[in-house]
Amino acid sequence: MIQLEQMQHFLTHFFVRWIISGLGLWIAASLLGPDRLSVGIGVGTVIGAGFFLALVNMALKPILVILSFPAIIFSLGLFMLVLNGFLILIASWLYDPLYVKNLGVAIVTGIIVGLVNFLVTKIMEET
Repeated sequence: MIQLEQMQHFLTHFFVRWIISGLGLWIAASLLGPDRLSVGIGVGTVIGAGFFLALVNMALKPILVILSFPAIIFSLGLFMLVLNGFLILIASWLYDPLYVKNLGVAIVTGIIVGLVNFLVTKIMEET
């Protein structure tokens, strides 16, 4: 019974991250413009881009954080911005409708997605 509850918690957590990632990408694309960042046309492509970003974050981010731990410590955590941008680039390579011009745009996108994640989490905690 505990395993079923853990699986439900995991799936709920992933689904929330998926939606928040899609929302963050949509906001970032609106702010940065289609020449720098594009998530395609329609809600379906935004949802797909959010899914791939959430999947990449879930699968690769823990490994990359461990491997780049010295750089994170040396930069006082600022290397996490580069790491998040790199994960967004990986998601864009996996999902063609998600277009990211370069690593700089990916880093700014990571900051925007992180801010959206923070704000949505705070709002959900208050309710």
